[in-house]
Amino acid sequence: MLKRDNTILVFIDVQGRLAERVDRSECLFGNLLRLLQGMNVLGIPVVVTEQLPEKLGPTRDEFQEFISGSPISKSSFGCCSEPEFLQWLENSGRNQVILCGIETHICVYQTAMELLTAGFEVHVATDAVSSRDPANKALAIRRMENEGVKLTGTEMLLFELLGDAKNPAFKSILQIVK
Repeated sequence: MLKRDNTILVFIDVQGRLAERVDRSECLFGNLLRLLQGMNVLGIPVVVTEQLPEKLGPTRDEFQEFISGSPISKSSFGCCSEPEFLQWLENSGRNQVILCGIETHICVYQTAMELLTAGFEVHVATDAVSSRDPANKALAIRRMENEGVKLTGTEMLLFELLGDAKNPAFKSILQIVK
């Protein structure tokens, strides 16, 4: 089970026109927004990465108000190949990592494999990741699951982290998922 004091969210490369070209982008954007809002309500740290932002552009505007701190710029597909990301991860002191973003079969997949190798418990919000071709997303999710990544969904993980309807954050989370 995910624990609030041991979890972080990695928001991977939701940038510019590429984000608009992925399969079911509007559904993806809604779930990403719910994830960011939920992490803010629950006090869970979020790290944002951007793949070659000078070429692909910054993280999409609709997510900016829910992001604190500067995104980590990267050229590698897997986030763990960037020293700044590894430092952020180490400083968090947390071992459960939720991944979301794009593209599932490239940056999300490679980050998941790197994190597993490094000993982290990795969760992928399957409704908050996408690829341009849905077949690539499906293949990546199958491979990640076979390698030991835990599959989850946006609403499922928010309520898992909430834990109890008596939690003071319950009403806020309920409003987010409605």
